[in-house]
Amino acid sequence: MADGSASVEGVTTVAADRLRSFIERVERLEEEKAAILNDTKEVYAEAKGEGYDVKILRQVIRIRKMDRAERQEQEAILDLYLSALGES
Repeated sequence: MADGSASVEGVTTVAADRLRSFIERVERLEEEKAAILNDTKEVYAEAKGEGYDVKILRQVIRIRKMDRAERQEQEAILDLYLSALGES
């Protein structure tokens, strides 16, 4: 019986160590993410301080992430909708 207890205890220790490893990795990543978000905020503040429109900068960044074909399709649909409303 003592052998069975030692085996279960060893498995439990390994599982706890693995769990702790996952948790610590996620915590480190969350800290890095917070630091990156703060850095991004500072860059936008710097751009705003130099007169750039942050809202437009965010749009440009979002658009640059898109596939060219997807972007062209969205632009065409937008133009179509605006035309239908007599806005273009």
